[in-house]
Amino acid sequence: MASKLVIVESPAKVKTIKKFLGSSYMVDASNGHVRDLPKSQLGIDVEHDYEPKYITIRGKGDVLAKLRKEVKKADEIFLATDPDREGEAISWHLSKALKLEESGKKVSRITFNEITKNAVKESLKHRREIDMDLVDAQQTRRILDRMVGYMISPLLWAKVKRGLSAGRVQSVALRMICDREAEIEAFIPEEYWTLEASLLTAPGKAAKNAMKARYAGPKGEKGELPSGEVCDEVIRDCSGKPFTVREIRNSERVRKAPLPFTTSTLQQEASKVLNFSTQKTMRIAQQLYEGVEIKGHGTIALITYLRTDSTRVAEEADAAAREYIASHFGEEFVAERAAAPKNAQKIQDAHEAIRPVSMELSPAQVQSSLQRDQFRLYQLIWKRFTASRMRPAVYAVTSVKTRCGEHTFQLSGSSLKFPGFLNVYTDSEEEKAEGNAQLVNLKEGQELYSAGLEKEQHFTQPPAHYTEASLVKALEEQGIGRPSTYAPTITTILARRYITKEQKNLYVTEIGEVVNRMMVESFPAIVDKTFTANLELLLDAVGEGKTPWKTVVENFYPDLEAAVKAAEKNLESVKIADELSDEVCDLCGRRMVIKYGPHGKFLACPGFPECRNTKPYLEKTGVSCPKCGGDIVVKRTKKGRIYYGCANYPECEFMSWARPVKETCPKCGGLMVRRGNKLVCADSACGYSASVKENLENDSLS
Repeated sequence: MASKLVIVESPAKVKTIKKFLGSSYMVDASNGHVRDLPKSQLGIDVEHDYEPKYITIRGKGDVLAKLRKEVKKADEIFLATDPDREGEAISWHLSKALKLEESGKKVSRITFNEITKNAVKESLKHRREIDMDLVDAQQTRRILDRMVGYMISPLLWAKVKRGLSAGRVQSVALRMICDREAEIEAFIPEEYWTLEASLLTAPGKAAKNAMKARYAGPKGEKGELPSGEVCDEVIRDCSGKPFTVREIRNSERVRKAPLPFTTSTLQQEASKVLNFSTQKTMRIAQQLYEGVEIKGHGTIALITYLRTDSTRVAEEADAAAREYIASHFGEEFVAERAAAPKNAQKIQDAHEAIRPVSMELSPAQVQSSLQRDQFRLYQLIWKRFTASRMRPAVYAVTSVKTRCGEHTFQLSGSSLKFPGFLNVYTDSEEEKAEGNAQLVNLKEGQELYSAGLEKEQHFTQPPAHYTEASLVKALEEQGIGRPSTYAPTITTILARRYITKEQKNLYVTEIGEVVNRMMVESFPAIVDKTFTANLELLLDAVGEGKTPWKTVVENFYPDLEAAVKAAEKNLESVKIADELSDEVCDLCGRRMVIKYGPHGKFLACPGFPECRNTKPYLEKTGVSCPKCGGDIVVKRTKKGRIYYGCANYPECEFMSWARPVKETCPKCGGLMVRRGNKLVCADSACGYSASVKENLENDSLS
């Protein structure tokens, strides 16, 4: 009979671990957390030292009842929840809910970074007590998040009249997206030109063999081409004249192998390469970590633990990777042993990077056993780890400067000299070797002949919209959140319709703008990036045993309480009634009112519930459509992104992402739009722009 009980988090691990441990062990799962703060109240006794009030999570009674029976049968209990703060807290909650301290049984905490026979058996040799510093760090995060959510959300409800919510990390992420939208909105494109010369080594050669040289500047100095007129001057100066090779430089460019994946870099790369959302990446990685059925092997885990911010790799795994590379690619591809990465002073650095459990289980060997998306993610992880143990790629680079009169043109080309890690892995930002192969045969002083000069107009581009990948990168760089929080944060603000995703890009919705504006005005500290990042460092300090958890909470709560009270007063004074519209309800004759919905504003009959009539709300801008003369109104995409279109759609298809204004362009007479504090001609070829206050009265900004 089983005399030892191992409790894990996920049922998916049970079968795999039971196979490793044999008949003397019983393995069961808690299905995640078993206790939490109550949903019906704050759940924190702010009057008595901020003690949290935990209750059994609804639906977990049967799970705990079953585990209690198994505890009675067992002589020894091992708490084997995940190896991070959350897992440590789950073990502590299990200990309390199952009354393990009072049971008289021997209770130990064990952790493993990978679910393999060796790792699981080794963990039994390193049993320990529950780390209360890690538990306290998780408790602190949970309490702070609860305080922000339960104290601020009712204010959002009162202001916006919907069941909205705030969050300690999600509100900062929303602000970052709103700030980026404001930057894009305020961006004024600036014109610039490029000039390219097609050069031949001999006159009369076919133009398809021409080398492409880019204009670099006058008299050997760097120079820009701000207009087509300046381009034309250079073209006139160079027409019919030979180009002389003045300088040839040959060099090498070394491209280092990538580091193995952390949670953040895996989410970023899976988004760019596989088009996975952060949530999908974590879900599939969890499956690969917990174990999948592989033909000839049974149920086995394929990757190490998926929540980590470390690039450290165990010595045995490093040695196995080098041995694999040497045997499959050759010794010359094995990287020199690199110095161990510096400890980032974060608790997750206790875990390795995300890597395959076994190098021998190559993607090709397991492909037939995996679902398509499982295979694609495993292949990405396997190739990235293998590449991280290989030598850099080396490019041979040739750069040539030519002179035509007073003007300098530059040619460049590169070729792959040694592939190194590129034999295995090319990432989403992979450089392509450049053309101009003929450069290697050029000599200084040699004359080249022009087959034509081609100018091209460009405009500077605004900052890019955040994608899930770039938002995760920004959150990590700012020190906001931790590996376990990136995906839930983005998922939450998408689910609440504060932001929407189109073609990978994230856009703020009208509801998101309203919520962000309220948070910035009433709770500036909560949405301050520096404040939130410093709070993360304090949570790390709690986890390292350097700071008592109640010190963090007692310093946080009074300021939050004061801000909430101040906001309550302000909200009472600015609380608005439903705004009356000019529309009349065609069912009962009442004047309809403007309300907020998940997708923005809509018209509703104030006679609800007797009359349930609703209509789309077309907010007029006061500007006439330049195509048909109809009203330009505020519209939204299906996902909630705001744009401006003609009310006569579909007969008229005019639309603009920027808000049109009444003022017409003084230069070309066309439509003007507002970008930040600037007015810009909608026709980019016109290029007119001016500040708002210099050119417009307030009434023309409607």
